[in-house]
Amino acid sequence: MRVQQKLGISQRRVCEVLEIHRSVLRYCFKREDDEEALRAAIIRLASQYGRYGYRRIHALLKVEGWRVNHKRVERLWREEGLKVPRKQPKRGRLYLNDGSCLRLRPCWPNHVWSYDFVADRLANGKKIRLLTIIDEYTRKCLVIRVGYHLTSNDILDTLSDLFIQEGIPEYIRSDNGSEFRAQVLKECLQSLNVKTAYIEPGSPWENGYNESFNGKLRDELLNGEIFYSLKEAQVLIEEWRLHYNHIRPHSSLGYKPPAPLVHTKQNHRFVQNCELYRDKNENNMINQNTNLNLDL
Repeated sequence: MRVQQKLGISQRRVCEVLEIHRSVLRYCFKREDDEEALRAAIIRLASQYGRYGYRRIHALLKVEGWRVNHKRVERLWREEGLKVPRKQPKRGRLYLNDGSCLRLRPCWPNHVWSYDFVADRLANGKKIRLLTIIDEYTRKCLVIRVGYHLTSNDILDTLSDLFIQEGIPEYIRSDNGSEFRAQVLKECLQSLNVKTAYIEPGSPWENGYNESFNGKLRDELLNGEIFYSLKEAQVLIEEWRLHYNHIRPHSSLGYKPPAPLVHTKQNHRFVQNCELYRDKNENNMINQNTNLNLDL
């Protein structure tokens, strides 16, 4: 620009003489401002999703419109002293060369579902149970039913609703719990031509898809939340399920969610209700905790 002003010639002529492209002459370096904005975005996402590593943070940044290399995200991640979530212990291969149900590999949606129970407690010490059902191929969590006592009849009611909403799977994989082996449940599944695949006793890794999902549920939600009522547990767990299906990057799916979010008024209203319920709960938390201590 100084040469152009001093000699009084056009910008095009200056670039021809200096043998540079005009875009180089016009380029304004903005790395510093961009760096700080990116750093702030990484910290914000890391605070919001405390169990996510830099790879999932990078995937979320791409969703927000950032065009940034994952190595740069990793560098800023480490400069800020953010901790990468602990690694899960390695497990054996899910599919073996024998005749067990391990060889049942999901090949399309509604090919293989799997379900299992997860146990947790409310703030008052009362036990609750969570029935989780997933589609092993899409990794989508179809439902998480929360209650004090879940029986085979509750499983049957939940499956009946899912069969109407999602269709009927060819197989359902589970452990050998009494609820899953109940005669009424097996007869109903048999009447719909749904085959049951029971894993070997004492071999939870054979139900690897559901076990992995339940681990994420416990790690990202249950271990960090105190539920003061069954209703609160149901609302917050459903909120997490929607986030898992529609927003959370899944490493096995190329860091894409199992069911990318489709914005609807119903979903928007549900998220707003969850946020209002959470705010109300936080305002009452001190009083409820005091009452709990008095009861004890």
